[in-house]
Amino acid sequence: MSVVDSDKLVLGRQVDYSLQYDPGQLCPIPRELGRSAAGINAGLLRHGEDIWNIYELSWLAPSGLPMVGMAVVRVPWQAPFLIESKSLKLYCNSFNMTRFADAAAVRDAMERDLSQASGAAVTVDLLEPHRFDEVVLAEPNGICVEEAVDVASAQAAEFAYEIDPSLLKTGEEHAREILFSRLFRSRCPVTGQPDWATVRVVYSGPRIDAEGLLRYLVSYRSHQGFHEACVERIYGDILTHCRPEELEVSARFTRRGGIDINPVRSTHDGVWDNLRDPRQ
Repeated sequence: MSVVDSDKLVLGRQVDYSLQYDPGQLCPIPRELGRSAAGINAGLLRHGEDIWNIYELSWLAPSGLPMVGMAVVRVPWQAPFLIESKSLKLYCNSFNMTRFADAAAVRDAMERDLSQASGAAVTVDLLEPHRFDEVVLAEPNGICVEEAVDVASAQAAEFAYEIDPSLLKTGEEHAREILFSRLFRSRCPVTGQPDWATVRVVYSGPRIDAEGLLRYLVSYRSHQGFHEACVERIYGDILTHCRPEELEVSARFTRRGGIDINPVRSTHDGVWDNLRDPRQ
């Protein structure tokens, strides 16, 4: 069942595009909806952000000449509102036939509008074509759990598709490592359509059992949840059941409508890389 039930949502519905710049297209959703539906303890959250990459952005120069760019949007995890992804797409498309003095004016408008919609200070880095080579494609580093586990052992028992944190297990030895999986799938809480991601866990503490982590991540396969809430639940479950000294959980979701969403949640503050996953 969807955690969102509102006639105001545009996701999953046919909506007309605005022919001119229209911040009214943005549709905020309270984060608490996803957190409460998933039973997330917000008290466990300490640091992080949501990184949105917008690959399809265009506006008109004062002469009417079309301009193109890409944007990296960083939303603090404390922002009380998410921005519905389709509404963000519609908002970005509303720039297409609107004249702006320059790229800086577009960036300033986006920062202002997205900050107002999310309820927190959002930063936007607008990349013009001469900066497109700054977008780095990189394979995730670390240990791929589906490749690390014993295949015969892993397939000896059926995989479950109901989230079960008890699948997370640790050993007695201490470890500092990076684990990741390309097999993550959840479902959009509005449309029920699948969302795909590479999930990365960076930690230090009791060694996390790779097969247990794999089974836990696979158990999200039928779960309906926002990208951000999924990452927060994974982070909270690992923090609670594995007791790491340090933990960072991130997910690189594949793009929809020219936009991808990449939440990061961490026990420590930092500057998080925005390295594009090969599937993005």
